[in-house]
Amino acid sequence: MLSIIRATGTHDDFKQLTQLLDADLNARYGTLQAMYDQYNVIESIETVVIAYLDQLPVGCGGIKRYDPATVELKRMYVRPEHRGKGVAVRLLAELETWACELGFSAMILETGRKQAEAIGLYTKNGYQPIENYGQYQGVANSVCFRKGLA
Repeated sequence: MLSIIRATGTHDDFKQLTQLLDADLNARYGTLQAMYDQYNVIESIETVVIAYLDQLPVGCGGIKRYDPATVELKRMYVRPEHRGKGVAVRLLAELETWACELGFSAMILETGRKQAEAIGLYTKNGYQPIENYGQYQGVANSVCFRKGLA
């Protein structure tokens, strides 16, 4: 049975999952990933969700304030052997709910062009492509999205 908890970026299971995410990204992007690492400091993320399947941490994600109305999605990851089972959709929905509870009306995110599964997840869940924002402006490998939250 899948369960989701809310936590912070200091949670041990979140740290473990983001290490797996970093290994995956390094395998996909090599030295290019080093530029992104500076934007992925997990301890600064205070709103994190972790998915568990039979007490095994299988996925995670977090949000952080971007501006007064918008949160940025950070560190979304599902273990490869648990992909395609709806875990990411549940994580995303929980983060959107939490963002609304905190008073935010939109969510933005950045992902890489080599992450077709992530791009598919976001487009299937109502995220629209936008111009690259903030630190991702002018970065050809980055793809950015936005969704209004109800």
